[in-house]
Amino acid sequence: MFSIISKYKYWVVGAGILIFIVIFFVGMNYFNKMYRSNVALEKDILIHIKTGSDFKTVLDSIEKRKIVIDIVSFTKAANSLGYTNRVKPGCYKIKPKMSNRAILRMLIAAMQTPVKVTFNNVRTPEQLAGKISRQIEADSLSLLGYFRNPTTAEKYGFKKETLISMFLPNTYEFYWNTDADGFFDKMKKSFDQFWTDERKAKAKTIDLSPEGVSTLASIIDEETIKRDERPRIAGVYINRLRKGMPLQADPTIKFALNDFSIRRLWTKHLEVKSPYNTYKNIGLPPGPINCPSISSIEAVLNYENHQYLYFCAKDDFSGYHVFAKTLAEHNRNANAYQNALNMAKIFR
Repeated sequence: MFSIISKYKYWVVGAGILIFIVIFFVGMNYFNKMYRSNVALEKDILIHIKTGSDFKTVLDSIEKRKIVIDIVSFTKAANSLGYTNRVKPGCYKIKPKMSNRAILRMLIAAMQTPVKVTFNNVRTPEQLAGKISRQIEADSLSLLGYFRNPTTAEKYGFKKETLISMFLPNTYEFYWNTDADGFFDKMKKSFDQFWTDERKAKAKTIDLSPEGVSTLASIIDEETIKRDERPRIAGVYINRLRKGMPLQADPTIKFALNDFSIRRLWTKHLEVKSPYNTYKNIGLPPGPINCPSISSIEAVLNYENHQYLYFCAKDDFSGYHVFAKTLAEHNRNANAYQNALNMAKIFR
């Protein structure tokens, strides 16, 4: 009887040890699969998961870029945590020494890394759509289509001619998987934040709406690259508006002709039939001729108060201008510049 009990105890102890060993190795395997570093990187890397992607697409991308050391353990971990049916789009930062669990928890929770979106020197909706589509998921066709949709301008409180003024050139933070609607919403919010009561009050003193300020600023952007000169040029145009004189802004002619490569305007150019021809039409054109820079908007709001009514590019091609109070003085300046163009053989 004693030997049977002893044998039974040995069997129980042996079975217990065996179970412990099995549990230990299973636990170690789970630990290694989940918690041990599985990233073969020396520096951070961003992965972009497109909207509509499935787990296979994500896995192929990770394997192709050799992000993880053991793709099998990553796959098993993904199955264990249920990620295979919970793929979420976005931009995610993978760091060296991350474990499968850390990566997957980030992906499951959609803990995206925001991207910096920057645009400037934009003249047309096409250029804007092209620049933005290279920085977020929304493609240029969807962005341009949204811009051209006749209901979009009304939705955001603009006219189709002034909608481009909603896009203030700057650097913004976005989630990478932002669509066209989300991009426009963010731009409208930023526009509203920019146009504080103080700025609106300044615009009112010169009888301009925010869109009108943006329209004038867009012309100034095309007139000069010299920031220190912009308030003085703004002062010239404001003086002209107040006197009921046509702006006679060359950049609006180039816009009307859809050719900003023209360096020298001739009389034939000034005859173009367009509401943007500020030689023929008094007042501001229907809308901005580009995405006006914040610098030029501030130049309009804080214009230089003077008596100048004319300005002309300097004949030294420095990029600066000479200013005049009378037409006779301006004509002398203009002749000097025309002669410089002739000497430089610039006829277009």
